[in-house]
Amino acid sequence: MDTNPALARSTPEFGPGTATAARIASAAPMSARALSVRALTHSYGGTAPAVDDVSFDVPAGEIAALLGPSGCGKSTVLRAIAGLIRPNRGIISLGTTNLTVLSARARGIGMVFQNYALFPHLTVAENIAYPLACQRVPRPERRARVAELLALIRLDGFGSRLPRELSGGQQQRVAVARALAARPSLLLLDEPFGALDRALRFDLQVEMLRLQKSLGVTTLIVTHDQEEAQSLATRLVLMNRGRVEQIDSPTTVYDHPKTLFVNSFIGHASRLPGIVEASRGHEAMVRLSTGDTLVLKRDLQFIAGAPVVVTCRPEDVRLLAAPGPATIEARLTISVPLGPTLVHDLRLVDGTEIRATEMRGAAGRAAVPGDRVYIQVDTDRCHVFPRDTGN
Repeated sequence: MDTNPALARSTPEFGPGTATAARIASAAPMSARALSVRALTHSYGGTAPAVDDVSFDVPAGEIAALLGPSGCGKSTVLRAIAGLIRPNRGIISLGTTNLTVLSARARGIGMVFQNYALFPHLTVAENIAYPLACQRVPRPERRARVAELLALIRLDGFGSRLPRELSGGQQQRVAVARALAARPSLLLLDEPFGALDRALRFDLQVEMLRLQKSLGVTTLIVTHDQEEAQSLATRLVLMNRGRVEQIDSPTTVYDHPKTLFVNSFIGHASRLPGIVEASRGHEAMVRLSTGDTLVLKRDLQFIAGAPVVVTCRPEDVRLLAAPGPATIEARLTISVPLGPTLVHDLRLVDGTEIRATEMRGAAGRAAVPGDRVYIQVDTDRCHVFPRDTGN
């Protein structure tokens, strides 16, 4: 965690990496330990808490993503885990070790910053060796470890280059290697792919997964990019306004959101305001603001007359050219091709906007903006939330 350039200059010169796959496989694995955060609360300067009673776990060897919009408190949580701030309240543990009472350097954590924070005057090999130099690891061991990591990140032969001679993706890999050099029990990644273009970002995400699986280090990624979180993590920790809204697998969060915020933040969800007309047993009826009625095969736990919001995913909305059972009239406002998919934005008779997707070349005449169409919503996949709070 220490980034003192004076210490960094003490690292020796390194030649190109020469480690073989066999040497990498025989290298000592990371000592993975579970991360536990309990009742974490912190405020800055007596203001409202930036994080409020945040609790979650990351099992040993897994990747979790701390996810939410800007200002939700995720960076404060990351800084508290890394030891960069001391929280007002709460306990952070790594295995059986209470990190809260330890300094940042004593926590055994590797961290990759959003801007990579590589030393511009040091070579790639010297940057990677920096944490080992801080720990006074003997120079032969440093050379061996750097060679292993250069091979692991597929940058053999780049050890003598300076950071400015690398692409953004290569710099990112060097930053990861430096974080892994001291064999940490926990790896923290702060918006690690935010500065990269979309195609390179995907390639680096795949590379990150490969590295994490080969090393088995417990990893926490902090990001506002929900696609990135879903592609990398086995567990999502959704934050909003300083609090945790849901902790689940990406699939569960997408298919079974617990709040309106989660439903809207993970993927796109159209919102249809309505009133509960009846809720009996495993069937409920909701009259939409358009005057149409949706019949949902579930017990909503709402009383008749309750104002609600019905949400639906674009893939659960079907376009029809003519009215039929349980259809809703709409007007097509725009269609955008995205690869093999067409994304349609529509407006209902009361002005409510709804989105639908379908495969290009679907049977029938393609609708064009301005056309009157009819939609059919898969009510088995809809979700219903209170309209006033969204909880």
